[in-house]
Amino acid sequence: MHGQHDPKRDEFPKAISTQAEEFSRRLTAMGQSRLAAAAQAAVDGLHALIVELRPSGEEFRQAIDFLTEVGHYADARRQEWVLFADVLGVSSLIEDQNSPRPAGATPNTLAGPFYRADVPEMAPGANISRDHKGEPLEVAGRIVALDGAGIGDAVVEIWQANAEGLYENQEPDRQPEFNLRGRFRTDPQGRFRFMTVKPKGYTLPSDGPVGQLMSALGLGLERPAHIHFRVSAEGFETLTTHIFDRSDPAIGRDAIFGVKPELMAEFRALPPNAGKRKHALDLNLVLCSQRRGETETSGRR
Repeated sequence: MHGQHDPKRDEFPKAISTQAEEFSRRLTAMGQSRLAAAAQAAVDGLHALIVELRPSGEEFRQAIDFLTEVGHYADARRQEWVLFADVLGVSSLIEDQNSPRPAGATPNTLAGPFYRADVPEMAPGANISRDHKGEPLEVAGRIVALDGAGIGDAVVEIWQANAEGLYENQEPDRQPEFNLRGRFRTDPQGRFRFMTVKPKGYTLPSDGPVGQLMSALGLGLERPAHIHFRVSAEGFETLTTHIFDRSDPAIGRDAIFGVKPELMAEFRALPPNAGKRKHALDLNLVLCSQRRGETETSGRR
């Protein structure tokens, strides 16, 4: 009856809320589309959250203030909205859905914000550390197909943070141009090799609203040490991935959910050279064939 609470509505709701029900009715009248489906799902999910949590007016204002502050921190140099999506696992989930890999293939991961496409090609075995700061690391790898056959003439691009956890384009005044970046071609057996330095893990920006939220939740912003690889070859889907140092203390709490078992490797210690610690990394990266009739776009984000 009008003006009286009906307990049956709480027990057997016809919709998440009367507002969501009316939104759906209005949307249906406009016709079906992917945008409409996305809007309906978003409204349903948001209303379900509100019904579950029953936020106060003050809590609602705090949520609006947080979203407003995220917008204030987003500009041409810093994308706080992307950071927000990253730490919620949204970016990684979308990458997994859009870049599926068959069993045995190396998983695709986010490229991240530090990739550069203009790095010059280098000779096999060259040192991508242009300032030679850090503990030397020898990397030897092979690019193979799912059947194990080597893929010759594949282009292998590499980029990584330095021994302080910083990328070259974060420190243009302190690091040489193209420091810790390289581009190599595999030999007929799919092999490549280069010298570098052992990278250090790092922490995502914590000075903005996303960092403050994660701190309030007691969650970290750490990324375990890793090296980025992007591999392209004729007839194969381009692979963009990380290889992580399995001994890094943060390996189980990567802030952007990029670590997968297949991507963890041993950055093993070698006998010291002139008293300096030295390391080695051996890896295989497995590509899958380009799907017939599809334009190859995987990993180009």
